[in-house]
Amino acid sequence: MIDGENTEEMSEEERAMMEEWEAMAGGDAEDTDNATVAADATAQEFEAPTEVDIEEDDSRILDQDEIDNLLGFDDVLAGGEQSGIAALVNSALVNYEKLPMIDVVFDRLVRLMSTSLRNLTSDNVEISLDHTSSVRFGDYLNSIPLPAMLAIFKAEEWDDHGLMVVDSSLIYSIVDVLLGGRRGTSAMRVEGRPYTTIEQKLIERMVNVILSDMSASFDPLSPVSFRLERIETNPRFATITQSNNAGVLVRMRIDMGDRSGRVEIMLPYATLEPIRELLLQMFMGEKFGRDSIWEGHLTNELYLTDIEIQAILGELTLPLGEILSWKPGTTITLNTRIDDSIELRVGDFPMFMAKTGQKQGSIAVSVEEYIEPENEVIA
Repeated sequence: MIDGENTEEMSEEERAMMEEWEAMAGGDAEDTDNATVAADATAQEFEAPTEVDIEEDDSRILDQDEIDNLLGFDDVLAGGEQSGIAALVNSALVNYEKLPMIDVVFDRLVRLMSTSLRNLTSDNVEISLDHTSSVRFGDYLNSIPLPAMLAIFKAEEWDDHGLMVVDSSLIYSIVDVLLGGRRGTSAMRVEGRPYTTIEQKLIERMVNVILSDMSASFDPLSPVSFRLERIETNPRFATITQSNNAGVLVRMRIDMGDRSGRVEIMLPYATLEPIRELLLQMFMGEKFGRDSIWEGHLTNELYLTDIEIQAILGELTLPLGEILSWKPGTTITLNTRIDDSIELRVGDFPMFMAKTGQKQGSIAVSVEEYIEPENEVIA
């Protein structure tokens, strides 16, 4: 501001210019203050949504447990059924039809093995069927825990092979039991050495017992004989089909007191192809069973059916022109004699051989022989 003394000394014209300058200066200051306030408000407006967005992003972050549940990793580590993305991926890898009769066959195998292995080991044996699944052969071969014995067997009637895997725990348990080990003591495992000839021979006895029981369990569906070909300890030498081919994997647990172990049976789908239609049944005898009530009803209805029988008194081959010249009263001479047998037909099918005669002024026939139907060959 300008002092009053100096203002009095100024002329009117200078004083007007001063006031104008002061008014302009005061307006700029107010505009500056207003702009500052507006900028602060604008900054607050921009900062508020930013904090909300950050809070929303924080709420969408999943912890590790939620991520594992989403991907299905917890189920895989726990050994249960797979879920989430892992289940979707694995279902796309091996997507094959279910075979309901497989469960029936191996349930029967478990009952037979309980008796057979009890007679083999003279000990109390309990067998449980863990689960049945479909896996690729290559993936299963890579997942076999070593050391183990891999028994390759052949299905004679199906002309294909299967694989049986006996883990190390069961190997030492069977060897200990068969060689007279004490009851109530767990078998001693010696790792880092190959199996001896004695151990292989003892396991071979057990494998033959299981294969015999498995043949008996398949008998109600289709007779088959499983024969042991060889025993390997290296999975590379136990390849019975291509690695991409799928098969049925059956896991069983065998308990003998404090001793226990696992047996796994791998049957490729190519091996089961000859009896595929039978394995698709929901229960035993679904597609080849007989209904006696329906058969009796159908038989009774057939007995009441009316059919037309033709008696072929004779056959003669004539030109078409001669046939067209026939008139009422034309006589046709056949080569059939009175003693000759004639044929009785139903449609085009011969049924009986008969003799001709007369009864009450009409031609009559006497049936003498039934003609067996010929089996038609369908091309």
